[in-house]
Amino acid sequence: MTHQPKKVLYPGTFDPITNGHIDLVNRALKLFDEVIIAVAFAHHKKPLFDFDERVALVKASFADDSRVQVVGFEGLLVELAREQGASAVLRGLRAVSDFEYEFGLASMNRSLDEAFEAVFLTPSQEYSFVSSTLVREVAKLGGDVTKFVPPVVLRAFANKFHQG
Repeated sequence: MTHQPKKVLYPGTFDPITNGHIDLVNRALKLFDEVIIAVAFAHHKKPLFDFDERVALVKASFADDSRVQVVGFEGLLVELAREQGASAVLRGLRAVSDFEYEFGLASMNRSLDEAFEAVFLTPSQEYSFVSSTLVREVAKLGGDVTKFVPPVVLRAFANKFHQG
């Protein structure tokens, strides 16, 4: 009997990907054979980086790890999880306030697909307060975000904020 790799789907807008996201992926790789990062199109948000830029930044951040795949998506998460053969969906919890939202989301998804499982992981203490929103704000205002994002994102910020 061949081993079916255990896959987890990690959805988000990743605007941009942060070291907190990367930390979570590395934690998930201790539990799963493969992490599929699903970059959401995000109709309801006004992202700083467009869809293609966000996908490219995530791909570049994991270019050296064949256990990490990156896909873009629109639509229902439960359908994407099924399509990708993921046994669970990964979500990060930074604070108690994240739990309420994530719990509701997981419950709704389970009502849509009873096979849906959510796995919640917490980031390293050093990233427990890091969010893409905060990082974007600090970068926009000219602050140093070096310790919060991978080098590829630093370059993308430099290009974004030094244009015209």
